[in-house]
Amino acid sequence: MSTDNKKTVMDRRSLLRAGAAAALVAPIGAYGAQAFTPRAVAPAIDFSEFPICKTASDTPPLTGAPRKLKLSWNAGAVCLAPLPVAIDYGFFKKQNLDVELVNYSGSTDQLLEAIATGKSDAGLGMALRWLKPLEQGFDVKIAAGTHGGCMRVLTRANSGIDRLADLKGKTVAIGDLAGPDKNFFSIQLSKLGIDPVKDVDWRAYPGNLLNVAVEKGEVQAFLSSDPLAYLWLKDPQYKEVASNLDGEYRDKSCCIVGLRGSLVREEPQVARAITQALLDAAMFTSQNPDKAAKSFQPYAPKAASLADLEAMARYHTHHHHPVGEVLKRELKAYADDLKSVQVFKPSTDTAKFAERIYVDVFSV
Repeated sequence: MSTDNKKTVMDRRSLLRAGAAAALVAPIGAYGAQAFTPRAVAPAIDFSEFPICKTASDTPPLTGAPRKLKLSWNAGAVCLAPLPVAIDYGFFKKQNLDVELVNYSGSTDQLLEAIATGKSDAGLGMALRWLKPLEQGFDVKIAAGTHGGCMRVLTRANSGIDRLADLKGKTVAIGDLAGPDKNFFSIQLSKLGIDPVKDVDWRAYPGNLLNVAVEKGEVQAFLSSDPLAYLWLKDPQYKEVASNLDGEYRDKSCCIVGLRGSLVREEPQVARAITQALLDAAMFTSQNPDKAAKSFQPYAPKAASLADLEAMARYHTHHHHPVGEVLKRELKAYADDLKSVQVFKPSTDTAKFAERIYVDVFSV
């Protein structure tokens, strides 16, 4: 195990040790009919590398009637497979939570506003899409990372574009001008000495038509996320140029858990319970990608086979779901990155920002 990985494990262990004695449960409600019947007992997870995590996971749930909660997500995002897993395999139920999944297709600002104002209790999303709205003051607290991976740069196999630096002077298709993939790869270009504003021509297209823009010759490359990116890469006419699992980002989260600020303040044990259920489901997904694929299949594109979904679950780093000082360092680093490409205000103190938006739910 590398030194960085050891630090990640130890930071999470020390964080969870502090909260292991506290009561752990709460509930979430089920938004819309679910395709899954929750099991009475959550299956076993191998915590051999994380024994303190097991202590926290086994903390008794809250008593009384299941606590109903609403959790917002993008049902088409295969990297969020741990959510249906948490329902199908009883991880929410283990914490005495009755969770309603809300498929949210609006803007990120609207999603965060829904959480901040109590229309939803929690949500999962991309750090590089959430942090700018959070800089503006939404009452949403980040409790954990959930995984890494899922964003890619694609091009035609014969394009002559073989590395990220080759995008200089090129036209690149994107689904959202403020999207996390544009933010991420803009940051990487900046680190290579390439001005992502002046040196790349970004053009917005509907997400499912990005490859068409390449085929028509209107762009030379495009950014996409799984499952679409993975499915396009099955076609030999396309190749991957870069992903957010390259270099230092291999061991960083790209998705995060956000909680309603008032929930954290008024019902901290509920906040702790939902976070623990999600972390348990992420660990289970990492260790059982075949089962996670079956749980996510009702939400997947018809073109994606179970084998495809399992491969994506294996590719995404569901074993990496930091909390504590590790997560705060990641949040600060992302804020620094966003400042470097002029998404964050120059005056933002990124250390104070990370401290403000993070919540340690395991210390209650």
